[in-house]
Amino acid sequence: MSLAILNERIVACEACPRLREYCAGIAREKRRQWREWEYWGRPVPSFGDPEARVLVFGLAPGAHGSNRTGRPFTGDGSGNFMFPVLYEAGFASQPNSESRDDGLELMDMWISASVRCAPPGNKPSPEEQRNCAHWLDEEMALLPRLRVVVCLGKIGFDAFVGYLVRAGVVESRRGLEFRHGAEFALSNGLVLMATYHPSLQNTNTGVLTEGMFLRVFVRAREWMETER
Repeated sequence: MSLAILNERIVACEACPRLREYCAGIAREKRRQWREWEYWGRPVPSFGDPEARVLVFGLAPGAHGSNRTGRPFTGDGSGNFMFPVLYEAGFASQPNSESRDDGLELMDMWISASVRCAPPGNKPSPEEQRNCAHWLDEEMALLPRLRVVVCLGKIGFDAFVGYLVRAGVVESRRGLEFRHGAEFALSNGLVLMATYHPSLQNTNTGVLTEGMFLRVFVRAREWMETER
């Protein structure tokens, strides 16, 4: 199976009725500033370079960001903060992200999330997170060149650690604790990294600055180019 086929299956997923109802409702009602948009309103597929050596792993789509545009971190404040940094670090072809057809391409990077539908209040339930977990398992098997995983925020970090336990890479979560700038060299050759999420709550308050975020991706590139 290819990543493209996996994405088609993700988009067609109906496993979580609450999330599907919420996303469809947002797509109907829309936000006034986006009333001319045809909202995506479905599970949001991952995107990027199939030969990626770096995976960026987030939480979930935003109701009026990815749920509107159909591409992770596109059309919202988090993406407006993140893509200029990815551009500066050499992972993105342009510093802006407006729509899934805006020409932006990722080099050596794949962007995914622990939950593929926008959740009310940005808080998926534990059951909804479990329902989505198998997509990551399948995705990881289709990214053979992966070297580094950068987790955005504690929920995304914990979700990826859950994958590591399921895959038998680690026996337990012990010793894998979230903190900004954390780096863990794993037994399977991957390097797990963590950063504060580029949410407006963090970036507008200075909890996460552009310099802090850029340093994470500079390190990711260094790890990416290091021999296993």
